[in-house]
Amino acid sequence: MNRKDPNSTQWLKSTYSNGNGNCVEVCVAPRTVAMRDSKVTDGPAVTMDPSAWSSFVGAVKGGAFPQV
Repeated sequence: MNRKDPNSTQWLKSTYSNGNGNCVEVCVAPRTVAMRDSKVTDGPAVTMDPSAWSSFVGAVKGGAFPQV
């Protein structure tokens, strides 16, 4: 992933985004997964390895984080 040129990677917006501006985008590469705020595309991104991403997604699906 090239943070200097965010257009050099393909960021995907969550399918749960409903247009209210509270969205995340994810970019998946072979050894890294990045997540960022869709409103701040030139801002910071959280990066993790694919196994950590899988654990995070599993926790979200399992209800580990309450909805706000």
